[in-house]
Amino acid sequence: MAEEVKLLKTWSSLFGLRIVWALKLKGIQFDSIDEDLANKSPLLLQYNPVYKKVPVLVHNGKSISESLVILEYIDETWRQNPLLCQDPYEKAMARFWAKFGDDKVLSSIWSVFIKQGKEQEEALEVAMENLKLLEENLKGKKFFGGEKIGFLDLALGWLANLICVLEELSDIKIIDKERFPLLLGWMQEFSQAPIINESWPPHDKLLTKFQIIRENQLKLAAAQPT
Repeated sequence: MAEEVKLLKTWSSLFGLRIVWALKLKGIQFDSIDEDLANKSPLLLQYNPVYKKVPVLVHNGKSISESLVILEYIDETWRQNPLLCQDPYEKAMARFWAKFGDDKVLSSIWSVFIKQGKEQEEALEVAMENLKLLEENLKGKKFFGGEKIGFLDLALGWLANLICVLEELSDIKIIDKERFPLLLGWMQEFSQAPIINESWPPHDKLLTKFQIIRENQLKLAAAQPT
């Protein structure tokens, strides 16, 4: 009996991309369903009634939400091409840094993108400190997981694409060869891997989307009383 594997995501979702990559690395066939979050489908509301957001993986009728949870589910369900190593400490560290990426790195870089003036300078300092910690993690390694793409690489994979978009729109260089040679090298190596490279959303479309988001955020900030 064939397995039913569906992925509910949006075309531009950083978190949905993680799941696309993981399934492809595992060689799992799946149906990809792009959602319009402004008009959520009955399917999304059925499979994620708690948060009502993407991504959602549906495996034989059972749904799993939250991208890092889904990554672990995929790794435990399909054992080929493991994403997490078996060493308990290394596994715990990969989970720790993945959460750090979501909670600290992404939010600090996003702050640089949607702020201006002194607030932007302060946000950039925080972002640089967070990126330094990731740079340290890459010492002596090709990927965060070692010699091949693993769980943490997928969790931080958004850096290899979104950073370029945000740098282009804000005219601020965040990751360069002088400050972050290892991180820049990893971004290039990761993004050029065939399974990763073929899954990126269209660059021009991303630029347009994030330009609109940035303009709206800056207008909101300007309208706030000082």
